[in-house]
Amino acid sequence: MLGYLILSLVLCFLYWRYRDGKQITNVFDKYVYITGCDSGFGNLLAQHLDQQGFHVLAACFTEKGAEELKSRTSSRLKTFQLDVTNSESIGKAAEFVKSEVKGKVLSLWGLVNCAGIFQPTALIDWLTISDFKPALNVNLIGLIEVTLSVLPLIKRARGRIVNVASIFGRVSPISGPYCISKFGVEAFNDICRRDIKCFGVKVACIEPGIFKTPLTDTDCLLKQMYKLWSRLPPEVREDYGVDYMDKVSAKSQTKMLGQLNPDLMKVVWCLNHALISLHPRTRYSAGTDAKCFWIPLSYMPTAISDFLISLYKTKPAKALF
Repeated sequence: MLGYLILSLVLCFLYWRYRDGKQITNVFDKYVYITGCDSGFGNLLAQHLDQQGFHVLAACFTEKGAEELKSRTSSRLKTFQLDVTNSESIGKAAEFVKSEVKGKVLSLWGLVNCAGIFQPTALIDWLTISDFKPALNVNLIGLIEVTLSVLPLIKRARGRIVNVASIFGRVSPISGPYCISKFGVEAFNDICRRDIKCFGVKVACIEPGIFKTPLTDTDCLLKQMYKLWSRLPPEVREDYGVDYMDKVSAKSQTKMLGQLNPDLMKVVWCLNHALISLHPRTRYSAGTDAKCFWIPLSYMPTAISDFLISLYKTKPAKALF
């Protein structure tokens, strides 16, 4: 009986691998719209898809980012500027995309939402409501508005929508708006996937672990935290202790730096698979830390996950326990 069970599991695994490896054809007539192409995952994906023969429509926040990307890619790739927090900019970008795919049989094959910001990362009583808005506007509201702006084109092509969330959209070990925004991306992704599945559109969510990108630059994060620390009322700083930020800095340099994964192509592979696979996965977890630590942690009892996360945090001077 056990032998039959093992054989069944092996056959199921082999079939899944076979099905997972089947890919679309004719990428040369397909257009993909990517946000956040100045650097990081979006930039590498744009270059990777361009090398494969896709028509890449790469949205960059800065003119410098657009020019640098253009210098590294073929004439098929088109760059344009986009501010995902500005409705007018999103509308202009959508019109540009429509003009590029106008008359094409498959219209817009893919949308990849890569644009995002990480800061501010600070404890809840260090922040005001205005500190939460930039990350929420970029990571969540902007992602939703960009998606809605080109959704008719994606439906017409029966294409793909790929949203870059984070493993911190499953578990929230850091303070600030980032995790909140990524939990929101996960929810939007689920809603979007279910609502437009009947039109032949496939929606996938990418959940990277901790990778070394401009967003996770330790020096920038610490500089931003020191800035927030300096504006705190004296009584709040007293709760944490005058040497609190020195302790945070020391812990960040020893623990955070050791966890940053420099191989961004692990995420690009997931993004690429979601676009070219005949049967893309619902979710992709990129990075060993995501698969072996953060996902298991998200299923643990709250008391255990809270304890493990507390080991990464610096204890305030007046903490009761």
